[in-house]
Amino acid sequence: MSNFILSQEKRDWLKQEFGNLQKEKVLLQQSLREQQTKTATNTEDLFLELLEIGDALEALLDYLEQNPNLSPEFLQRLPKSLGAVNRKFLGVLGKRHVLPIEIELQSTQPDFNLCRVVDREVRNDIADQTITKIVRRGFSLGEKTLRPTEIITSKSEI
Repeated sequence: MSNFILSQEKRDWLKQEFGNLQKEKVLLQQSLREQQTKTATNTEDLFLELLEIGDALEALLDYLEQNPNLSPEFLQRLPKSLGAVNRKFLGVLGKRHVLPIEIELQSTQPDFNLCRVVDREVRNDIADQTITKIVRRGFSLGEKTLRPTEIITSKSEI
């Protein structure tokens, strides 16, 4: 076993560095606790907002179940009611920077970073690879594509 002899200067430096590391550890632990508390609060807020959307859908389903003979007035209001629930849902996502990807129908050469072709349809009236239908909306989180927009594109008849 080797013995190391340290000068008083080196010992003092090591004590200071060790003290600094202990202080930094305490600060990091405090920062971690604060971040965990913030994350828990944000998660709770998200769940409460989603529960409100669920409540609106549940109320609508309960009404439909209890009223099998729907009035024309209700049927006329139904798209508006569902639209309000959808807007609330998109608002909850938007507060968290999850935004719908905007894709234009009839645009040619889709951006494959934002789109995924799920089907092709024969169309001779428009250019090949033109978007003819959006099957499922895509969403992004900042610059990242969370879910690409699923599309149908045209293809020329052979």
